[in-house]
Amino acid sequence: MVIRQAVEVLRIEAEAILKIAERIDESFVEMVELICRSQGRLIISGIGKSGLVGRKIVATLNSTGTKSLFLHPAEAHHGDLGIVGPDDIFMALSNSGETDELNSLIPSIQKIGCKVIAFTGNKTSTLAKNSTIIIDVAVEKEACPLGLAPTTSTTAMLAMGDALAVALINKKCFNTTDFRKIHPGGALGQRLSSRVEDIMLTSESVPYINEEATMEDAVEEINRRGFGVTFVINAKQILVGIITDGDLRRLIGKKKSIFEIPVKDVMTKNPRRVSPGSPVYDALNMMEQYQITVLPVIDSAGKVLGILHLHDILGKGEFKFNGNLS
Repeated sequence: MVIRQAVEVLRIEAEAILKIAERIDESFVEMVELICRSQGRLIISGIGKSGLVGRKIVATLNSTGTKSLFLHPAEAHHGDLGIVGPDDIFMALSNSGETDELNSLIPSIQKIGCKVIAFTGNKTSTLAKNSTIIIDVAVEKEACPLGLAPTTSTTAMLAMGDALAVALINKKCFNTTDFRKIHPGGALGQRLSSRVEDIMLTSESVPYINEEATMEDAVEEINRRGFGVTFVINAKQILVGIITDGDLRRLIGKKKSIFEIPVKDVMTKNPRRVSPGSPVYDALNMMEQYQITVLPVIDSAGKVLGILHLHDILGKGEFKFNGNLS
């Protein structure tokens, strides 16, 4: 019974978000453009559960490069309105669109010169009529069996805030270097602030074969190490190429007998690589740019020292400090 009720709540809320996704229109684009052009901040305001959602949206936006601030409507009426400037954008959150404390604040916001964005479930409400841009977050019903506690409506509003944050990330070309600058703490911040040598895998963990090897040797090494790649080195341990799972799939797709083929004929020459002293966030940017998950770590002469995997940057397993490739 309890599990069935929990599943029903999740189903109701998931279906509501999908229906909202179907209704996204040019108003969303207009909102993103307006925020990107703004020289001020995004001021978000709401009462009760909408206010809590607003605080979360503010936190997400600030952590992804959009300066935001939460303003409580009641406090705004008693002096906090002074933090709002004409270059700011005001975003009001109200499912009903008839929240007195919020609506009574709108005329003062407009006098300051701010554009008003409404996240509301009622497009004909007082809030909607007094807003520059209306974002429809209406839901058919709350997941609460009494139909009283804000559940589906707050989930929908929060999801729309996440959609806005992601759209702004892409629009502003916010990247991992920017992320690192404003996330100096925490496990991910620690890793992004480190050097490649602090988290790379070395010694027996590094997959490599000699350039004179065959594809049979490459397959064995890829299977043995489990990274989906093997580096190709010459007699001086200098990196000359890389073989990946993708290379194997393409060969098999051509219906060739792959095992006797020299790795020289298959490998990607001069693959992307990184030095041990490089910042981890630079390595992550490279992985994102070229859509790869593994980087060889080499010294100034091109000798393979280790391997850096995306999982070690993003935190799969324990934080690692390793020795050198023997």
